[in-house]
Amino acid sequence: MKKAILIDDEPLARMLVREFLEDFPEIEVVAECSDGFERAKAISQHHPDLIFLDVQMPKINGFELLEIIAEQPAVIFTTAFDEYALKAFETNALDYLLKPISKERFQQAIQKFLSQNEQSKPVAISEIPNKQPEEQHRIVIKDGTEISIIPNSEVECIEAYDDYVKIHHNGKTHLKKKTMAYFEQTLNPKQFVRIHRSFILNVSELTKIESYEKNSYLAILRSGKRLPISRTAYTPLKELLGI
Repeated sequence: MKKAILIDDEPLARMLVREFLEDFPEIEVVAECSDGFERAKAISQHHPDLIFLDVQMPKINGFELLEIIAEQPAVIFTTAFDEYALKAFETNALDYLLKPISKERFQQAIQKFLSQNEQSKPVAISEIPNKQPEEQHRIVIKDGTEISIIPNSEVECIEAYDDYVKIHHNGKTHLKKKTMAYFEQTLNPKQFVRIHRSFILNVSELTKIESYEKNSYLAILRSGKRLPISRTAYTPLKELLGI
């Protein structure tokens, strides 16, 4: 028996998917989610093989949800907006169904899911630089069962940490499975600058630049943090600051 979760803030859309699934007794709907952060909790609790996922939902959107879940079930997007299709397939989505969904098109997607190689698992969400509008101004973090939305303006700096990055925010540190290159491409270049291979700085947190040994400099932040500035980053940082 395959387990599925329906994730959509429209009750009628969930009802239609559940009705279509009646033709596939080998798939059991183990949970339905509409809003808030219950989606990530349901996936962690039920370990589904398949999720039906809308893109535009309250609090966090479908792509942000895929970023914070530890496991990666097969994903069939269900949405009324065709402009998200390319990004959906870049996240290794199994299929992309446009509302209103026809029964024939739905059946094609399910047959694709059922015919998957049992040994093949969808891989984690790609490093996709083109974010949705709400994602341009925030970072979604999951610490254990707690999910936080951090405005970019409140991020102090971002630090490289093996296969993760550390998001420094209000005296706290949050881990996120992304690369420094990803944040370099997506953050506002007028607000954030890579000052070292290990650090991206929010320039609004900078209080002064201090000399450190010969031709070396440190960025002193409002929190008191002292971050190294590489020689190649020193000139671009001064240009950004207008000095």
